[in-house]
Amino acid sequence: MDADTLIISLEHVHKEFEDGFVAVDDFHLGIKRGEFVTLLGPSGCGKTTTLRMIAGFSLPSSGKILLNGEDITNLPPYKRPVNTVFQHYALFPNLDVYENVAFGLKNKRIPYEGKDWRGRPKTKYKRLSPEVIDEKVAKALKIVDLEDMEDRDVASLSGGQQQRVAIARAIVNEPQVLLLDEPLSALDRKMRKDMQLELKEMHRKLGITFIYVTHDQEEALSMSDTIVVMKDGAIMQVGSPEKIYNEPVNAYVADFIGESNIYNATMVGDKKVRFLGGVFPCVDDFPLNEKVDVVVRPEDVLIFEPGKGIIDAKVSSKVFKGEMYQYVLLVGKAEVLCRSTESYEIGEKVSISVLAKNIQVMHKELTENEYMNAWLDGKGNVIIGEEEEISFPADYTALLKGSHIDEDGYLVDAKTNKKYDLKDADIRLTIPLDKVELEDDLSKGECRGVIISSVWVGDHYQYMVRTEGEEDFVADTPYAWNIGDEVAIHVAKENLHLSLRKELSTYAVEE
Repeated sequence: MDADTLIISLEHVHKEFEDGFVAVDDFHLGIKRGEFVTLLGPSGCGKTTTLRMIAGFSLPSSGKILLNGEDITNLPPYKRPVNTVFQHYALFPNLDVYENVAFGLKNKRIPYEGKDWRGRPKTKYKRLSPEVIDEKVAKALKIVDLEDMEDRDVASLSGGQQQRVAIARAIVNEPQVLLLDEPLSALDRKMRKDMQLELKEMHRKLGITFIYVTHDQEEALSMSDTIVVMKDGAIMQVGSPEKIYNEPVNAYVADFIGESNIYNATMVGDKKVRFLGGVFPCVDDFPLNEKVDVVVRPEDVLIFEPGKGIIDAKVSSKVFKGEMYQYVLLVGKAEVLCRSTESYEIGEKVSISVLAKNIQVMHKELTENEYMNAWLDGKGNVIIGEEEEISFPADYTALLKGSHIDEDGYLVDAKTNKKYDLKDADIRLTIPLDKVELEDDLSKGECRGVIISSVWVGDHYQYMVRTEGEEDFVADTPYAWNIGDEVAIHVAKENLHLSLRKELSTYAVEE
């Protein structure tokens, strides 16, 4: 990126708090002059900490922050040409709209060239005149469409109007960069949508750089020129809304940006990928038998009569969305979210396919075995497998700290005595690679499979084992087997890591 076009540069910025928590880790980002950039991610990902460091409210532990090429890392907030709009508007309740917007101007001092008592040149400071303040306040209020509300008490304004006052107060000082920290989170849905459009229009009118923080992907997609997707203090992907939505670099980004179907998959041939029990053509080329993630957007799932697509499914739910229907289809226990203008009935059998160009295949960061479509049988087991059910004894109490299982098999919260029926609960199951135990004795273990690949990784082997139902397990072990060997697979209960895919309250038992 051309340095002349950059207004903000963050160079290897790192922020670690006194308790050792790393909020931002090696953050490297360039922001162009006049851009609308959104920092997007879940709570705790470091986006607000990043914004506060740009504003000067928090100092980096290491790294540099540049503005127009000058190092402002340790510059105090009042010396930075940036202003911040906070999540909670921080308006003065005892002042009217005009006085809130004018507050900063009335305290501002502007430099001018004067002379000292000996007649020598000296930089002096003076207040803005009332006429200049009036002019600047009127201009700011016009931009936010509040020009007729100068005398209104801020407490009498709606949430959206108060937000506009906060923005007017920030832009009246004519900053080079406007920082917005989740400014719409306190508004209702309709007002939030209206304000998204207004903020985008304000950005166009002002022509300055906006840096916006949100966890709402709809806000990010509708307003931004550039989106920075964050996770655990690090950047996952930077790009335009279209690029982020259509070409996510990993499953995390795909899951966070818009609705997605994300599946564990395996490359089974030249530009052929296997997921949901079917083999689909794709446009991405990966090595044979490589474990990958597959993303399919709901609008790209094609529905046919039974037998006409690649895999068969059954309609599980149906919601009318005005121009089309939204369906959840079941392929075994796996869910497929899709949309169609055609009407199908719940329980109806269908068949589905996806065009090769609409299947996004991504490298999987293989640090653990992950099974997104696992479920609980309510009898103390977790089940995986689409064509062949594989059952592992599991500890349900790991899903809720301090819980226990009662005589009816319900999970009971020790604090509230609230009961939860986890039968058929959808689970994300992960198993560390080094906790998958392989045995020569086929009578041992929860299932068996055939070793289809073997790699020596420095001090151990990494095997991929495929079951008869074509479920894959990756195992790290120091012991040697050959490709084609049949082995038993065992995982101890304490090494099965369970997390609910829906809120726990979904499974509450009514008493």
